[in-house]
Amino acid sequence: MLTERELIEILNRLRAMEGETEVVEFKWAQNSFSDEDLGQYFSALSNEANLKAVEYSWLVFGVDNKTHDVLGSNYKSTRPSLDAMKKKIADQTTNRITFEEIYAFKYNGHRIVMFQIPAAPLGLPIAYKGHYYGRDGESLVALNLQEIERIRNQGRVTDWSKEIIAGATINDLDPEAIAKAREKFAEKYPKLADEAAGWSDATFLDKAKITIKGKITNAAIILLGKEESEVLISPAVATIRWILKDHNGQERDYQIFHCPLILSIDAALGKIRNLKYRYINPELKTLFPDEVDTYEPYVIREALNNSVAHSDYRLGGQINIVEFEDKLVFSNKGGFIPGSIENVLKDDSPEENYRNFFLATAMVNLKMVDTIGSGIKKMYTKQRERLFPLPVYEISNDRVVVTITGKIIDINYSNLLARNKQLSLVDIELLNRVQFGQKLSSEAVSYLRKKGLIEGRKPNIYISKNLATTLGKKVEYSKHRGLDENKCNTLITSALKEHGTLTKAEITSLLGDVLSDILDEDKKYAKVGYLLKKLRQQDIIDYSGKGATSKWFLKKDIG
Repeated sequence: MLTERELIEILNRLRAMEGETEVVEFKWAQNSFSDEDLGQYFSALSNEANLKAVEYSWLVFGVDNKTHDVLGSNYKSTRPSLDAMKKKIADQTTNRITFEEIYAFKYNGHRIVMFQIPAAPLGLPIAYKGHYYGRDGESLVALNLQEIERIRNQGRVTDWSKEIIAGATINDLDPEAIAKAREKFAEKYPKLADEAAGWSDATFLDKAKITIKGKITNAAIILLGKEESEVLISPAVATIRWILKDHNGQERDYQIFHCPLILSIDAALGKIRNLKYRYINPELKTLFPDEVDTYEPYVIREALNNSVAHSDYRLGGQINIVEFEDKLVFSNKGGFIPGSIENVLKDDSPEENYRNFFLATAMVNLKMVDTIGSGIKKMYTKQRERLFPLPVYEISNDRVVVTITGKIIDINYSNLLARNKQLSLVDIELLNRVQFGQKLSSEAVSYLRKKGLIEGRKPNIYISKNLATTLGKKVEYSKHRGLDENKCNTLITSALKEHGTLTKAEITSLLGDVLSDILDEDKKYAKVGYLLKKLRQQDIIDYSGKGATSKWFLKKDIG
């Protein structure tokens, strides 16, 4: 049982987060709340806690879900009525799992009810009345099939890459690929080079952990199989597709590479136009440009090899490399096992679970990837050192997309991130997303805000004033921030005094250049609506007519 002091600390922490998350839900529940909705939220929050690898989720009554203001709740005002809900939920859930505890306490004079919801057990998604629920951001949704299988597979971890292919023999492997594997093994383990030279192919393949006691595995076909042997792993697919696009995004060329991937990886990377990139770094006080490869060879090789090592081949998707004029986009089927890129950058230790551990181990032994778990962090470090934007990961339940940018976006920004030793790789990765306008989780926004690195509210986030000043981006900061509300109100009332009446569209046009430039036209229109509503509530302005043609006018002489 948690003490009231501990509960208040938890509530303060939850309210400080930007918005809600998949494992936190706020509801006012002023006087009541539907038992049906409560059961659905229990299922959703329990499943999401499992998927996010946290011990509990929280459902909080008495707090506004948008502003996080404490309003108080009269839901089930007696202890027996709260305790009765434990049994009521248990009667309708998988394995009769119910709340860890239901807490009711006073917070600044307001009654708060907090439901502590345990994470679904490993291998057991939680259903309510036979239906599995989950969360998509702040929305309650059906738990999708991939998430259900992710939870179910926790109880029966299998490694598809290790499975033996009945009837397959060493004759299904490509001799050139085996020779290449021997060469890379000797580079990885030079002390074994002389001994390995005397091994038969069958002995070598076992020693390199590509086959098992002479039997051909799925990993062996992926890495060393003849092109015609790819059918042996069907319906799985082990192909790499390279696509070249022009500045308009139109496809100019493409090629598909098949097994053996130990050879196809080099062939696919050979298609990429890795030209020289020149830039002048103002911090070096020289007129002579630096000259580097557009793409750091290690970074793009690691990105492709990671796609090979961690794809979910059973989903039947190809590994893709899409080459644009200034970036490369790698993608593969399968969820991102560590959950988030922050987890990879924070932890020095490798992941405990891998989708294709046998395949990944073989690729380490063949010097195709670094020691398992260290490659991604090294990719980020190399991009940081050469002042290029960090890799951008887009992660969904069944797909991982990695973008490698081949140019410097902002040299001052890059210099700051490279030289500021107080910024961790996690900090830089999150700021990199801000630079590219990428989506940030509520936890990431809260983290950056506490460090004073960003301002604004989701989804309109921009770098903080202090950081903008350091970067010499004062003008850009002001454009992002826009005029404050009072100054916008002054512009509106002054214009109405001058012109008598204006439509909402005309007022939006008036404020178009002074509202934050990270707002699109629809959001600017909505922002103007908000300002007009507040001025009307203050009895300063009013309107006549209906719809888009309505006219706004001053009610008071503002001097």
